[in-house]
Amino acid sequence: MTTDLKLEDFSPDSQPATMPSDSMDRTAADLAAVFDVPVNIQAVLGRSQLEVASLLQLSRGSVIELDRKVGEAIDIYVNNRLVARGEVVVVDERLGVTMTEIIKDGDAS
Repeated sequence: MTTDLKLEDFSPDSQPATMPSDSMDRTAADLAAVFDVPVNIQAVLGRSQLEVASLLQLSRGSVIELDRKVGEAIDIYVNNRLVARGEVVVVDERLGVTMTEIIKDGDAS
């Protein structure tokens, strides 16, 4: 038996509704309760390790070598969890990221 959920079912004073047994019946409105939950998103170009003395010597124009090559995919983290890989893009003179690969649990190698 499948129960259709409505946006009203997610109001703070409503009783918990039964989730549909068939995942194909779910819609974006089913997630309305979490739309306002803040998440931290990071697009990591690469990493580097420095000693504090080297860090203190950095100035404007200094170059830090990263562990990635030019053109290599960047990692996209949501709440410190790797969820995708992507590429840096320019949109209206601003930097952005386009996702090229979704990382499933256990595929983070």
